[in-house]
Amino acid sequence: MTSLLANGISVAYQEQGQGPTIVLLHGFCGSSAYWEKLAPLLSGEYRVVMPDLRGHGATGAPAGPYTIDQMADDIAALMEQMGVPKYTLLGHSLGGYITLSLSERYSSRLNGFGLIHSTPYPDSEEAKEKRLKAVEKIEDAGINAFVDGLVPGLFAQEHLQTMEPEVNRAKEIGYLTPPQGAQGAALAMRERVDRREVLSESDLPILLVAGENDAVIPLERTFTVEGDRVIKAVIKGAGHMGMYEAPDQLAAVISDFMRNIK
Repeated sequence: MTSLLANGISVAYQEQGQGPTIVLLHGFCGSSAYWEKLAPLLSGEYRVVMPDLRGHGATGAPAGPYTIDQMADDIAALMEQMGVPKYTLLGHSLGGYITLSLSERYSSRLNGFGLIHSTPYPDSEEAKEKRLKAVEKIEDAGINAFVDGLVPGLFAQEHLQTMEPEVNRAKEIGYLTPPQGAQGAALAMRERVDRREVLSESDLPILLVAGENDAVIPLERTFTVEGDRVIKAVIKGAGHMGMYEAPDQLAAVISDFMRNIK
């Protein structure tokens, strides 16, 4: 891991490969380690940069709440510090919310962007209540108990047995999330705004990836825009964790997208 000071905090990241830059943003209670199966499949053609988001992994975790815009500013500042003028930004779940914020406000820095198991919609009122309950559970029971309850719901039901090592690995990564970081990010997601217009109004190439069996974000909440510049892909059999459930499929989708925007 390498760290740089960006937007007032230490942001940790990993990178592999050379070529056009792809920046991969992980989801809630994940880290750059979420991409450990995917990155080697891309790094033969691309430079793959994988930051730990604010409050996650080895990146700084100041007391929250955070905002999605603040977390996007972290990434924009990191890439500036790294001297990367243009890149393609792809975000998983929470990382997708951050991707939309960054693409809305820093579009000139992007070659293209995409959502992986993510959505431009804001939280529903029910989801907002669940965020508050998540903050309470982390406070009362600790991050390990919270992650134990979170992770199984991210995988397709059939994979809980057939991919038990991957499920356990996602839990291990989640246990390393600083409790205040998870709480701060949960509150950021709770307050995020509707960004469907970012997708409909952008002139950049857009990739939308959904899991066939995603119980967290169904296909229709990812596929919210049409157009010649939009590529949609369904990862067969996957739930919310395509990078673990079907890394070869996901890598092929990303590679096809990258070839279209070179």
